Amino acid sequence: MGKLGISLYPEQSTFEEDKAYLERAKVYGYERLFLSLLQLDASDTEGKGFQQFLNTLKYAKELGYEVGIDVNPHVLKEMGVDSSKLETFTEMGADIIRLDNETSATDEARMTRNQLGLSIELNMSQGTRHLDAIMSYSPNKDQLIGSHNFYPHRFSGLSLEHFNKCNAIFKQYHLRTMAFVNAQAATFGPWPMPDGLCTLEMHRTMDLVSQVKHLKLVEEIDDIVIANAYASDEELRQAAEAFNAAHTTLRMTFNAEATKIERDIILNNLHSYRGDHSEYMIRSSWMRELYKEADIPAHTNQTIQAGDVIINNSNYLRYKGEMQIALKEMPADERVNVVGHIVPDDLILLDAMHPWSAFQVIDANEGE
Repeated sequence: MGKLGISLYPEQSTFEEDKAYLERAKVYGYERLFLSLLQLDASDTEGKGFQQFLNTLKYAKELGYEVGIDVNPHVLKEMGVDSSKLETFTEMGADIIRLDNETSATDEARMTRNQLGLSIELNMSQGTRHLDAIMSYSPNKDQLIGSHNFYPHRFSGLSLEHFNKCNAIFKQYHLRTMAFVNAQAATFGPWPMPDGLCTLEMHRTMDLVSQVKHLKLVEEIDDIVIANAYASDEELRQAAEAFNAAHTTLRMTFNAEATKIERDIILNNLHSYRGDHSEYMIRSSWMRELYKEADIPAHTNQTIQAGDVIINNSNYLRYKGEMQIALKEMPADERVNVVGHIVPDDLILLDAMHPWSAFQVIDANEGE
């Protein structure tokens, strides 16, 4: 099981605010903390910013967080640290050193063989074969992990295609991986950018819970970290529930014409995505057997759009009661009732779902 995490930027907040956020997130089961030295003067270890950084790190460790620190070659040089001398980070309390930029394969392999228990986290978003070179120098794979970047600049986040390519490079070696998501209630990160922080550009304006569900469905990301601060309590709760859920939950809104029996079919059953899947729909066929005695009158005969939730009515005979979610536009059919629609932020989940996987549907107006 992976870990869920948060990020803090102590130089842009107060210790009291950071402390309270760490405590709130811990209540919901958050286990990782991301901190960055890239925006600090790492040579000024007596400065206010650096001291606040250390205070926040220390308190996170007291609460039991696994703490990762983002660095690059310039920061390492400022701190007088090289691949054979990493004690500075364990003295600070860090568990993970994230290398934002590549150094050399030999140095990075050597760093993983440290006797301090420090994990070395590589930047996954470059899409190069640098990891192959590291592997040729016999790293300690137990202390080698990967994480993606986050992108403050709007439209600069990764495409899904590139994201999947990068994941495959790391997963061929069975390494632990992490990606960042963006809390809509959060207001700041390491740089003065108001457009949020995320790994995938498609996530930037989506609500947090949909981002977490999507990364869970990708199945090549172990840990998920909220990149900006501070997520609301509701976001923290919903993201944690989605991260720990046994199966995917899809939110939908119902048409006024949807009947009680149709709502029961959709909301009160655990659905299974039929294995011999169609490019036009996700089918939950077992509902036909469960509701074979039910009367399902025809209504709402209209062109079917991607994301529509539909129920076959009594006119469809042996297919009566089957629940489907449209993946493509289909013509109106008098045997098919359109009863509602998957909410926009959850549409991204439909293409990521796998045949034979279980899923639930909930009424978006009733919450999760």
